[in-house]
Amino acid sequence: MMKRIFNKMQEGKSVSFVYFLVMAYTIAALVWWGILLFRQSEQIRAFEQQNLSLRVDSLAQPVEHQLELQRINKEERMRAFKYLGEGLIFLGIILLGALFVYRAVWKYMKLSRQQQNFMMAVTHELKSPIAAAKLNLETIRKHRLDEEKQLKLINNTIRETNRLDQLCNNILLAAQLETHKYQVFKEPLDFSALVENSIKDLGGRIGTHQIIADILPHVWMEGDKLTLQIVLSNLVENAAKYAPKNTTIFVKLFESNQQLKLQVIDEGPGIPEEEKLRIFLKFYRVGNENTRRAKGSGLGLFLTAKIVEQHRGNIEVKDNVPTGSCFEISWPEYSVQTA
Repeated sequence: MMKRIFNKMQEGKSVSFVYFLVMAYTIAALVWWGILLFRQSEQIRAFEQQNLSLRVDSLAQPVEHQLELQRINKEERMRAFKYLGEGLIFLGIILLGALFVYRAVWKYMKLSRQQQNFMMAVTHELKSPIAAAKLNLETIRKHRLDEEKQLKLINNTIRETNRLDQLCNNILLAAQLETHKYQVFKEPLDFSALVENSIKDLGGRIGTHQIIADILPHVWMEGDKLTLQIVLSNLVENAAKYAPKNTTIFVKLFESNQQLKLQVIDEGPGIPEEEKLRIFLKFYRVGNENTRRAKGSGLGLFLTAKIVEQHRGNIEVKDNVPTGSCFEISWPEYSVQTA
């Protein structure tokens, strides 16, 4: 896999080198073409002036000679202006076309690198739970274990299969959202209860962090239950990936400035300022597959942003004080029912 990545990098450098080489040759050819035309124009002017000198005796008046000389010089200036104008227009067209081509090639190469990183991440993400589940099942089959150990292995296997199922759902949902084939089914739902139940489920799956919730009760909104659960799951699991073990993840649902806000706060290393907008791009992950330690496919935050957008909300990431990140989602349309 490392050899393939190195080959991709070398291929990208080779493409850039050939591209700029062709560009340099094209511009040099255009400049040389312009030089030849200007030389030809000067030769035409010199030839016409020579003919004028041979015919000077036949001209009746010196005024006619001066007028003819002015005509020759004017035509030479007009040719120079025409050549210069055409050359600049051609150069502009070439540079504009080159810019569009280079941007297209650059975007393709960038997408290719992102897809390569995605394939590496997904391969690892798929193999890890499969290997863990297989090992647990083989252990149960080969050894006579007491009930407590057997139950522990079964629970671990279920947790790994749930992880595998979530990854497959993310990949499928991302493809459907990209092609606009996923039909959001919105219905009135108790968002407070949905968040509370999701946190309970996540607390049982994530044993490395403590999840503390502060949920505004009786919040109702129009939404798709499945995708909203995916939003909360992605944000909390993303916090658990990057925050140190045994730290606290805070989940808050509250009203502020006549908007409903959902915050997921961690105590991790935080996100650099220049990365805060890029993390919501498809396949994008901070760093690269060789330097980052946290697992992931680069789809979680992309899906989260898409789902929030479909629910007429806005998501942004802020710095947590003193350390960590705060993912905040805002919705202007909601209602709170009194008990």
